[in-house]
Amino acid sequence: MISFLTLCYVAVLAVLVKLNILPNSIATWLSTVGWLLLLLIVLFIPMQWGAPAGSVRAVTYTVQIIPNVAGPVKEVPVVPNTPLKKGDVLFTIDPTTYQAAVDGTQAQLNFQRLRLEQFTTLASRDAGTQFQVDEAEARVRQLEAELETAKWNLQETTVRAPSNGFVTTVGLRPGQRLVTFPLQPAMTFIDTAQTVLAVQIQQIYKRHLKVGQPVEIALKTWPGIIYTGKVQAIIRATSGSQLLTSGTVLPAQQIQAEPFWVRVDLDDDEAEKTLTAGAAGTAAVYTTSATMTHLIRKVMIRMESYLNFVNPWL
Repeated sequence: MISFLTLCYVAVLAVLVKLNILPNSIATWLSTVGWLLLLLIVLFIPMQWGAPAGSVRAVTYTVQIIPNVAGPVKEVPVVPNTPLKKGDVLFTIDPTTYQAAVDGTQAQLNFQRLRLEQFTTLASRDAGTQFQVDEAEARVRQLEAELETAKWNLQETTVRAPSNGFVTTVGLRPGQRLVTFPLQPAMTFIDTAQTVLAVQIQQIYKRHLKVGQPVEIALKTWPGIIYTGKVQAIIRATSGSQLLTSGTVLPAQQIQAEPFWVRVDLDDDEAEKTLTAGAAGTAAVYTTSATMTHLIRKVMIRMESYLNFVNPWL
């Protein structure tokens, strides 16, 4: 942008010299340096904190699908990259042993309930003891709990989508045995219920940021379109701030000023639903500082938006 304005200034000088309004001298052309310094001091340097810009990315949540019960896979009806609704079946595990556990526990519970009725009748006729009744009641409650657990295990043999979304790669096949091990997920589910736009803003500009400030976004996926939104939250932590528990003293390291993430909500809710996870671009936050520079930033981000038709890089 600064190059463009400087070229415009040179073009104006050339016209004025040609019309003999200005002399064709070294001083006339050296004024370009003064113009460049003026742009830097008055517009472009204040613009960095008045309307800070940074890379933006649309991110979403991924869910590692790990079954709650183990067993051989019976069926995998899910189709990769096909939209799913919450509750749709992803795959099923052979329920034979879990159904047998439900049936066996139910049979024991029915028998124990019958014994409880018998002990209760005997105790009412002084032919039995209260201890027998209490013992039978405890056994009934234990079997009822075991039956609930068995039914839950049987229900978990059908693994369903945790939310709206899709599965990218499906390598699962019938006959493959699954275990309830957290480091061995069966598949990865992409949650499309909510897509979040996050902008990276350098730390030196963070002091000017506030929740609710307007934002403009130019995405690579939609050249020529400017999305508008507002700052929803400023993430007050970076990856470098994490301190993991260990048995060693914190080692010395090269400290760098990592950008802070700023979460943005689009004004158009429907547009937010159509965002593709991983979409990238540039976003500008318009603060209450150096407001005279906002126009320059608006022009710059629109220029970048149209350049996205031909420029595949950020």
